[in-house]
Amino acid sequence: MLNFLRGLKIFLIFFVCLPHLAFFYLHKNKNKIRADVKRWLDILKINQSIPFGFVYLIALHPEYRNLFYYRIGPAGHILNIICPKMPTIFLWVKDIGEGLFIQHGYGIGITAESIGKNCWINQHVSIGYYNNDCPTILDNVTIRPGAVIIGKVTIGNNAVIGINATVVTDVPDNCTVFNPPSKIIKWSHGNGNEVFQEQKQKSETREMTDDLQRRLDKQIH
Repeated sequence: MLNFLRGLKIFLIFFVCLPHLAFFYLHKNKNKIRADVKRWLDILKINQSIPFGFVYLIALHPEYRNLFYYRIGPAGHILNIICPKMPTIFLWVKDIGEGLFIQHGYGIGITAESIGKNCWINQHVSIGYYNNDCPTILDNVTIRPGAVIIGKVTIGNNAVIGINATVVTDVPDNCTVFNPPSKIIKWSHGNGNEVFQEQKQKSETREMTDDLQRRLDKQIH
């Protein structure tokens, strides 16, 4: 019975995805689509052929549907009725190179001149206009959660834009951009008393001074 249900599920998925498969094989962007599928399967560690992997991605990864519907243009609006894309991803890009991977596609808004090959974008990323200009993303760029990239900037090949980083200037090839790390500004002792960073630094400086004075006193005596 379990095998029957599993087989029925696979059959239904293929039936629903028949229109998608037609575009997969016949659309003018089929080479880019196949390259997208291959990269997604490699990243997700799914050992399937490209056609079976395509159906798997369409059925179970709504983030991939957004990219696929982008590839096939207006026809994506029709297929979106059958398999809805993820409503929290917005792609307004003139050209996206092959192999774009979108991980956890929540709150992603992308307006860019172009995105290069094999880029990786995480959740809550904003890429967009400042005045009338928007960014250009080159190849193999990784953009981590919460990053913001705005204006007429170029993100170089192999660059990494770190968590919550805000980028308003060009980033050269092979560079990593991160915001300053978080720091502790106060401590609570559990009795209602709080010590702030500045107070703690003064206290630590005073302790160091007192310790040095004690050592000097010992040497003198």
